Amino acid sequence: MNDTHKLVNDLSEQVSRLVKDELRLARLELTEKGKRAGFGAGLFGAAGLVAFFGGAALVATVIMLLALVMPAWAAAAIVAVVLFVVAALLGLIGKNQVKRAAPPVPSETLASVKADIDMVKERARR
Repeated sequence: MNDTHKLVNDLSEQVSRLVKDELRLARLELTEKGKRAGFGAGLFGAAGLVAFFGGAALVATVIMLLALVMPAWAAAAIVAVVLFVVAALLGLIGKNQVKRAAPPVPSETLASVKADIDMVKERARR
């Protein structure tokens, strides 16, 4: 009877430790996904800002063209195109970062918990 009591105590301690470890793992996983989502959102913001400046440069180009074509319009057009290319690249990188962070579920932890439950069930059958 004493051995059974010790086994139950050991099992209780192990389950408690396992649950704490799984919760810690879930917290770490969610923190990492949150960082990725934040970084991707920041890149989306940067893409919007660069696109805004591209639009401003394009507007300046149109104004200069309408005010009788001067050599400065070509430089403004080139700058606008470069800014839009940079905005597109930042937007694509930001989109990929956000996609990598989704869904915000600790999938690795869930898989680990399922494996732990299966192992406990298997040992209980013995």
